[in-house]
Amino acid sequence: MEFIAQPMEIENKSFEIIAPYLKNLNLSEEETKIYSRIIHAAGDVEYAPIIKISADAISAAKNALRNGANIFTDVEMVRTGINKRVLKKFGGEVFCKVSDDEVKKISTQKKITRSMAAMRTFGKSLNNSVVAIGNAPTALFEVLRLVREENIFPAVIIGVPVGFVGAADSKAELASQNKIPFITVEGTKGGSPIAVASVNAILYLLDNDRN
Repeated sequence: MEFIAQPMEIENKSFEIIAPYLKNLNLSEEETKIYSRIIHAAGDVEYAPIIKISADAISAAKNALRNGANIFTDVEMVRTGINKRVLKKFGGEVFCKVSDDEVKKISTQKKITRSMAAMRTFGKSLNNSVVAIGNAPTALFEVLRLVREENIFPAVIIGVPVGFVGAADSKAELASQNKIPFITVEGTKGGSPIAVASVNAILYLLDNDRN
């Protein structure tokens, strides 16, 4: 059986297969690259019509990352998947506190999820950052509360939590607000690989040298 063995060839062929599903969406070149990487990560072309990118999200994310913004995530899977070598070129780091003792303590005391507690402890550090949430709707709800009630303003929120409880609602709330640029997907789909794909797609718009 013949198959493609080179990673970039696999990626390029995948994007060729994905392209017809995007042709009627009136996407910019940069939007096309982000959509393609999300669909590639999911292995699911049904993502095409449900991906939502606010008008200024890509430029806001690029500007923030180019200027050394940090990335704050809800779970270790997202933190692990982000291309930290490329991010480091611009001076940024990736942070996840979901397993920290302080966060566990707050979670128990306040009776909230650890991902939610982690976002709360990040607090003002979220200003001008990139927030990438791939798993926990409660983390996204908490970030939106911080924006609404505590005047904390990330540069962009990539909010794609997955699941049947709270995920669709948290993403709908993200898409309905107009204070923070965002990338999201509608409904129950999403997950850590989608958050990672979104972040890496933006990083590769800035620097696509992955050797």
